[in-house]
Amino acid sequence: MNIVRKIALLSLILLQQIANAQSPVEKLEQAYQVLKDDGQAKHAIIGLCVLDAGTGKLLLGKNEELGLATASTLKTITSATAFSMLGKDFQYQTTLAYSGNISPDGTLEGDLIIVGGGDPTLGSWRYENTKENYILQQWVNAIQRAGIKKITGKIIGDDSIWGTQSTPDGWIWQDIGNYYGAGSSALSWRENQFDIHLKANKSTDKPVSILKVVPEMPYLKIMNELTAGAEGSGDHAYSYLPPDGSIAYLRGTWALGISKPGVSTAVPNPAFDAAYRLQDTLSRIGIPTQLPPTTARLMAVDQQTVPAIQQKLITITSPALSEIVYWFNKKSVNLYGEHLLKTLAWKTGKVPTTLNGAQTVINFWAEKGLDKHALNITDGSGLSPATRVTPMAMAEILFQSQKEAWFPDFYKSLPDNNGMKLKSGSIADVSAYAGYHTDRAGNKYIIVININNYSGTGINKKLFKVLDALK
Repeated sequence: MNIVRKIALLSLILLQQIANAQSPVEKLEQAYQVLKDDGQAKHAIIGLCVLDAGTGKLLLGKNEELGLATASTLKTITSATAFSMLGKDFQYQTTLAYSGNISPDGTLEGDLIIVGGGDPTLGSWRYENTKENYILQQWVNAIQRAGIKKITGKIIGDDSIWGTQSTPDGWIWQDIGNYYGAGSSALSWRENQFDIHLKANKSTDKPVSILKVVPEMPYLKIMNELTAGAEGSGDHAYSYLPPDGSIAYLRGTWALGISKPGVSTAVPNPAFDAAYRLQDTLSRIGIPTQLPPTTARLMAVDQQTVPAIQQKLITITSPALSEIVYWFNKKSVNLYGEHLLKTLAWKTGKVPTTLNGAQTVINFWAEKGLDKHALNITDGSGLSPATRVTPMAMAEILFQSQKEAWFPDFYKSLPDNNGMKLKSGSIADVSAYAGYHTDRAGNKYIIVININNYSGTGINKKLFKVLDALK
């Protein structure tokens, strides 16, 4: 080996030793600087806050006191607050009841009423005892046990306890007609969504075909304005369907050859859909209903009120909050966040609005020592681009959460990202992660990293590159 090669090898070994001698925080500082100098971050703000999970000491902070759009990392704050205020065993209840009386021949001279109690899981496919067919069968069994064979009135979806506004202020029009933008309802049903199966064609006359709607939605009209996207261009299809609307416009592009079956769309009136499905099920087994289904909100428009309940038939209890939060964070179910926010207001005696729920969250953490101005919260899921939280405030909440009896359930709900327990968040030009990590040496960290207003695509790999310094 000649002298030049020996010198190069020794230099490489020396550099490796220097790198190995660096502390994790020093490596993190360097990795952050690399991201900051990246072209994708030229016009962006990067927030980074890393705490020692044992002591809460700030190890490295960059823009940690700036309020940034959180995207779905806000769900960590919503779920931690819900655990603290409601308890991990909290459950919702939905009651099926009737008004009027049942005649000797089995005729219900009155209405069936589904009284919503704010349960976001009713009819959900995620849990064994919440699936649509299971719930419908429970209701049918209760109706048959009561001896009801005919209904002279109607089936009412009573969604009245949470008022009339389902969509939070600040949500954008492009989101609210799609499954991830489904609004909350005191009587939610099947996570307030349905599916539209699509196929792109090379025909100019019919570039995208609607194959089927699951389940069928005969009370909605779907206007298909989609165009076929090039192969590999993916899903850029959006549904424009407002709350209580009856016409859905499909706009955007659907790629040729895409493997996805279709898009999931928000149900505009979930309480109506629940009543409709029950009426349809009863009709199929020979229990007719004389009048069409309706909801408390629709009745209020016509200056009608839900009749007084004569008898309760059955009460459906939701999964425990610990199970709800598990899917809330694992699959980032926005609907659950909006339900939890209204529930926090409702259960503390306030009018159950998004605004009151958000203020409840802010007040709760302010009483624990956080600066309330670091928590500019406008929704429960982080879908609103108006929500702003500082990385430091989020990290402090994650730190305090470790001390609580419910923490194991909270920790279990966090997804695995980059070999760490991190909740992800993503909306337009925002990408963020928040959670926990234990390195090979047993050092434990609390991590919040957030970039707003980045350009291009593929930013997540670069965020992970920064966090790799802690491994």
